[in-house]
Amino acid sequence: MTNRHAAMDEPFTLHLTGIAHGGEALGRHEGKVIFVPYAIPGETVRVQVVEEKERWARAQLLEVLEPSPDRVAPPCPYFGPGRCGGCQWQHIAYPRQLLLKQEIVGDQLRRLGHLSDPPVRPARPVGEPWGYRNHVQFAVDPEGRLGFYTAGSHQVIPVEQCLLLHPLLDELHAALELELAELTRLSLRAGIASGEQMVVLETEGDEAPELTVDFPVSCVLLRSREPPLILAGRGYIEEEVAGHRYRLSAGSFFQVNTAGAEALVETVTAYLQPGPDDRLLDAYCGVGLFGLALARQVAEVIGIESAPDACFDFVWNAEAMRLANVALIEGPVEEVLTAWVAAMEAPPEQPSDDEEQAALAGFGQGIDLAVVDPPRGGMGAEVVAALARLGPRRVAYVSCDPATLARDAQAFVQAGYRLAEVQPVDLFPQTYHVESVGLYVKRA
Repeated sequence: MTNRHAAMDEPFTLHLTGIAHGGEALGRHEGKVIFVPYAIPGETVRVQVVEEKERWARAQLLEVLEPSPDRVAPPCPYFGPGRCGGCQWQHIAYPRQLLLKQEIVGDQLRRLGHLSDPPVRPARPVGEPWGYRNHVQFAVDPEGRLGFYTAGSHQVIPVEQCLLLHPLLDELHAALELELAELTRLSLRAGIASGEQMVVLETEGDEAPELTVDFPVSCVLLRSREPPLILAGRGYIEEEVAGHRYRLSAGSFFQVNTAGAEALVETVTAYLQPGPDDRLLDAYCGVGLFGLALARQVAEVIGIESAPDACFDFVWNAEAMRLANVALIEGPVEEVLTAWVAAMEAPPEQPSDDEEQAALAGFGQGIDLAVVDPPRGGMGAEVVAALARLGPRRVAYVSCDPATLARDAQAFVQAGYRLAEVQPVDLFPQTYHVESVGLYVKRA
């Protein structure tokens, strides 16, 4: 229920003192936290409240009275209130963006993870802060034009050019000629190292629209109840990261920043310190970005993945790399880990009647190292506890959301681990989003 203060009805002056997860600057007025988008901590601004709750309010920025020295002119014509919601920080100089991301990760670990002094390193920049995305997903407006949603709504803003797209995608976007009557979503993907390009379509009724491009490109229709339909070229592209080549099917997840993916592999490797006798678990393994890159440094890699397309790519990539020490378990991580622990802890004289547990018993009595790359929702306390029962001495936790990173940090501490270090890696310049890698070390 909204609870309006009379003092909040009129515009007022506010000094901004911090940054929130979500990208908004914040200050305090009349005992409430006020969130202000498109502002910067340290600024004094004139604002008008547009949403008010019991403990906080959100305000519209009316005027910057005392600008930050880090305020810059946004280069994109679609950036700003009521416009494209893809970027939140084009008005902030890039070095300050990195500092704010470190601050956000540390703040979430303190508030949600209950860590008094979280060991968060400075955010690491990777590649260029513009033109970095190897994958983009467009929405379609009622007139069939491609664009992006406005912040907090389903209204589509048509966009002729996005400054975050890698030149391979920018070129592809400009070359498309589409009959869009039945199109609901369109994605563009590119292998930055291979130069390969792909158009991924989703339509009402899984109908294939007419499509024309002026150069070789793979085109795939994702269907709701049937396998993807290849309309042109191949059903996948290839990308190279840290000297390893990966097949990426149209429906498989992969990091949207290729230089950032390489930085993540480097960070995970440095954190895990793999040895030739180690058994490595790669949970939420996707196409094998981490596990396959580390396979030649360890005795064995065991991947867990539930998405069929990614599982197919993982096996393909392992065979293409001629890796004989890699196994894949297909299924949800929470179910696989629970069954694995049950199989591991079952008395040897009482073999399990459960086929899955019986199969998992063959994976032995635990693991030495683990890398986990969960979806935005994180792992959760039960999955963390199951992982801990397998006994890895080091866990590299790759996170795309500081809030779930922080909540899972508390679960790791309760499971007998300490958070040794967190390295934010900036895969998403001009936005508040930040990837992080946390290192958990098992306490003696």
